[in-house]
Amino acid sequence: QPQLVESGGGLVQPGGSLRLSCATSGFTLDYYAIGWFRQASGKEREGVSCISSSDTSTYYPDSVKGRFTSSRDNAKSTVYLQMNSLQPGDPAVYYCAAGPPSCPIIPATGWYDSWGQGPQVTVSS
Repeated sequence: QPQLVESGGGLVQPGGSLRLSCATSGFTLDYYAIGWFRQASGKEREGVSCISSSDTSTYYPDSVKGRFTSSRDNAKSTVYLQMNSLQPGDPAVYYCAAGPPSCPIIPATGWYDSWGQGPQVTVSS
């Protein structure tokens, strides 16, 4: 059964950095795209990025472009989201999800089959 387990969340000061990891098991990561989503309290889940099976990344909100970078290590069955210059608008629960090999043009939760639990990211001074 597919499993995704995120780690690396926590508290960081504005302008700081965090790296989230998404460790996968129960399927061969090589053939799947991994999407990252976030959900702030009281808001809808928002697509942040997607990295395809061919290692091409797509970033959706303009607010994260240039600050967030996704990468993957298929040998370790792990995908990463490096988040730099964290801002007050970034705090949320962050989720990774596995889906078809390519990334959708518009992020959609229905594109993905399996989800992780999601670590909390807090930005505060």
